[in-house]
Parts: sequence; structure tokens; C-alpha cells
Amino acid sequence: MDKDRVILSLNDIPKAWYNIAPDLPEQLPPPLNPGTGKPLGPADLAPIFPMALIEQEMSQQRWIDIPDEVLDVYKIYRPTPLKRAVRLEKALKTNCRIYYKDESVSPAGSHKLNTAIAQAYYNKKEGVKRIATETGAGQWGSALSFACNILGLKCTVYMVKASYYQKPYRKSLMRVWGAEIFPSPTTKTNSGRQALADDPETPGSLGIAISEAVEDAATHDDTKYSLGSVLNHVLTHQSVIGLETKKQLEMIGEKPDTMIACVGGGSNFAGFAFPFVPDKLKGKDIKFIAVEPTACPTLTKGEYLYDFGDTGKLTPLVKMYTLGHSFVPAGIHAGGLRYHGMAPEVSLLAKRKIIEARAYSQNPVFEAAVMWARTEGFLPAPETSHAIRCVIDEAKKNDGKCIVFNYSGHGHFDLSAYDAYLDGKLEDYEHPEEKIKEAIKKIPEIGNA
Repeated sequence: MDKDRVILSLNDIPKAWYNIAPDLPEQLPPPLNPGTGKPLGPADLAPIFPMALIEQEMSQQRWIDIPDEVLDVYKIYRPTPLKRAVRLEKALKTNCRIYYKDESVSPAGSHKLNTAIAQAYYNKKEGVKRIATETGAGQWGSALSFACNILGLKCTVYMVKASYYQKPYRKSLMRVWGAEIFPSPTTKTNSGRQALADDPETPGSLGIAISEAVEDAATHDDTKYSLGSVLNHVLTHQSVIGLETKKQLEMIGEKPDTMIACVGGGSNFAGFAFPFVPDKLKGKDIKFIAVEPTACPTLTKGEYLYDFGDTGKLTPLVKMYTLGHSFVPAGIHAGGLRYHGMAPEVSLLAKRKIIEARAYSQNPVFEAAVMWARTEGFLPAPETSHAIRCVIDEAKKNDGKCIVFNYSGHGHFDLSAYDAYLDGKLEDYEHPEEKIKEAIKKIPEIGNA
């Protein structure tokens, strides 16, 4: 067997998603209704989500069967390869072994399609005609546009304004797949109009875009809302990444010492790492590293509190690491990592120190990305490049470890960012402590008293 490129067959695509909820070291704090302060019930989510996804969100079942219709679409690109970065190893002169799970081979170019297909399927099954969503860098918007196109649904995307203009070809890709895209904040929703009134020059944020998409869904009977990260059903759908990775490593007799992925809302990290977390809880020595930008340091500088998932305070309150729902990060090129909160499951594991977090600024990240492209040949997304930066730093320790990371997406639509780096025009940005403290002060007291 070729240990540098491990390929599974179509029959090896997982037949069930892994839900980490029953294996967490303690029960997850329940989402709260912001109006009553009481734990959320299914009826609270019904206006924006189909019932099947609400059931998955609250499920305590360890395994959730993947419908045949979803598996049929997965077969377009799954299973994805596990590769060894031998050229990078040689360039670093490291005795570590570096493997990466290549999720960039999906039609949308990232891991996001794993949940987009599932969410589009469950919405269509319950008679939904249109899905509204947000997107940061455009990877989630691309994925949902593709999934809706394949399954015959309309798709409306509110794209963070900074990314809308930085990454015009992501917008083009979404249009090819039939979606309509608006730069957020817009004048189409109350949430967007309020954000523009507060700051006419705002670059936008995922929190604002989420508010707009949720409002759109809640005010149209034929429309539901779809989220690309953070929620448990999203993380569960992404578990196909880690389940395949586990099988591929077993096939070549490797055991991971260090597992690394970037984090924005937490979906690609969770999908990659969660199937291995029970092994660590049973005593196996595995280090999990979640990597984020210094411009949006949710895990490294945020606080573990109940907070809204959006700026307009339309979503339930969830216990998570947060920088505050009013937090608006700088318009860095890693638009998919510009979210104020972190998935509750990821947050709990970080709180319990089962996983660790690191933050990097833009220039070191792009330095790593260029090194990767010049050794391995493939151009990584700015988000993915955060993980690569951490991989390089870990490999330089020369401790003979097996390092595995999630190559979550390609950077073919991010060439303007690479030009800025190569021209010496890319600015590093670390969000000021006082701005973080100011945003955290606006977090409601519900659940935090």
C-alpha cells in the first residue's frame, strides 16, 4: 500500500455520522430562550430549522444514520484522500511525519459541503422551497449554493461585505449554481439597516450576516435558515472527515500524536478531531490544537459565557467562548475565521483543556501558505493556512511525532490576498484588548449571573 496517499473506496464512506454529545466529559449547558431564560425546546427553533435537524441538534444518540440520498451526493467527491506531506517534511528537515486530510477536492473546494448536502436534503424533505444563509469567505455560501442546486432548492446568501469585495469569484461561483448573493449588511432587513445606521462604513461580520439570514427565514413561510458551523448538527455532519481519517491511518499503521485544524465557528476542527476525542478520554496521548487568527481570538482571549450567536440578538443564547455578539473583527483575508463565538462542544473541550488553542497573525500564516505551495504544490485557503502555520511550528520540534491536520479548503479564489502578501502590503492585526472587553460588557446577564 502507498503510505503517502491513502485512498478509500466508495464503500468506505461512513454510513452514519458521529455525534459527540453522549461522549462529552460533562453535559453540555443547554441553549436558552433569550425571552424566558429557560432551556430551549424544539418549538423555539421550528420557525427557522426543519424538524429533522432540530432533532439532531438535541440528540443524545452517538450514531445518526446518513440517508441514502445524501450518500449518493457524497459520492461525487467522497471519500477524500489522506496524503503525506513528504516534500514539506524534507524542506523542514524534520523527523516528524506530516499527514493531511484533503477536503479541498469537493466541488465547492472545502469541507463545508459535508453539511450543506445534509441540510439541503432535510429541508427539501420537509417541503422547504428556499434556504437563507450567511457566509464569510464564501466557502459556506458556495457549498450551500451547490447543494441547493443539486437538490432543487432556491438559495439566498448574505455575504460579509469585506469578503464580498475581496473575493468576487466566490460570488461568481455561487451565481453559477443559481444562488442570489447580497453584501451584508444590506438594506433588505431590519438587522442590516440597524448595522448600517450604527456604522455606515462597517466591513460587516458573520454575526451581522447571520442576523440578516435568520430574519429572512423567519419572515418568509417557504424559507428556512441554514448555518455552516457552530451548531451540533453541523459538527455531527462533518464527522465524516475524522471517521475516514481514522480508517486511513489504521490502514497504514499510524497513530496520530498531534491533530491540528483551523477554527472559526469550529466545524472543520470538530469534524476532523471529534471522532478521536473518545480515544483521548480513554487515556490515549493525543494533542488537539485549534488554530485561530489574532484578529478574532475567540478561544485564546474570549470568555466562556452564554451569548447570542448573532449581532441582532435573534438567535438563542448558547454557552461558548465568545468575544461578544457585537464584536466586529478587522477585514482580514481569512473571512471564514471572523466569527465572535465558538461551537459549544469545542468550547467545553477547550474549557476542560482536552483541546488547546493558538492564534496567529496574517503574515506568518501566509508565509506558511507560500512555503506549502512551493513544496506540496497546492494553494491553501487563508483559513487552512492557519493550520499549516501550526503544523510547521510543531514539526520544527523534531520530536518524531505523527502530525495530522485537516486541509479544509483550497485558495484559488484568494489570489488577491496572496498578491498583497507577496507585495509586502499585508497588515498584521491583533484586536485591542479594550475593544474585546467593551464587546464582552454587552453580553446579556441571562445564564451568566
